[in-house]
Amino acid sequence: MHILRNEKKFSILYFVVLIIDIVVKLNMPPFPFRYVSKPVVILLLFLYYYHNNFEKRKRKKQWAILALSCFLLADLLIINHNNMILFSLSLLFFALAKVFLSMRLSHKSDFKVVRLIPFSIILFAYTVFIMSLLFNNLGNFFAPALISFFISLLLIQFAFLRRGVVGRFSYLYVFFGVMFYMICESMMAIKTFKTDLPMQDVLIMLTYGTAVYLITLGMVKEHEKDSTVSLS
Repeated sequence: MHILRNEKKFSILYFVVLIIDIVVKLNMPPFPFRYVSKPVVILLLFLYYYHNNFEKRKRKKQWAILALSCFLLADLLIINHNNMILFSLSLLFFALAKVFLSMRLSHKSDFKVVRLIPFSIILFAYTVFIMSLLFNNLGNFFAPALISFFISLLLIQFAFLRRGVVGRFSYLYVFFGVMFYMICESMMAIKTFKTDLPMQDVLIMLTYGTAVYLITLGMVKEHEKDSTVSLS
């Protein structure tokens, strides 16, 4: 409990567990070792969020718990990624996790539409680049991949629109966490449907672990401001 209340000690514990999971992935058979090491990563974040979150809005807390639960299920399913049924189900739960996160990060404050336009153009260009790179290799997964990237775009936009609404550290943690997640997702898609990447397993797990860590800490640190910016 003391570790869960102390951000520095928890962060050290979390990344030690994440590194152990990476070592297990690289050096041991998936069953039974990975089914033990991998869930602990998300379970730690679940416990940290539960013991440190003081949301006034019950629904926001529910969205966060649902998102972390979906990440946990997706992590377990994707261990056996060679099984197409389990792999497809893992993609579904990852998509649901992003939907729940988008709901958790949404707010009712006004925002400047002009500020969102250039950012959205950059994100759209990035998505088109990734989809064009993978287009010939996606096959039956074209529609699921397109939907998944579309949900990722929404998630990043919701994270971006929190600027000026929540505390600075909460905004930065969540925003960079979502960016790390999109990098991880892109690497995973290229690895699965296109070609192998240098140090792909280590980089995917590090970016994914860092992403969910930053997002969770950002949600814990959230403090909404009383003032809002005008819609324009």
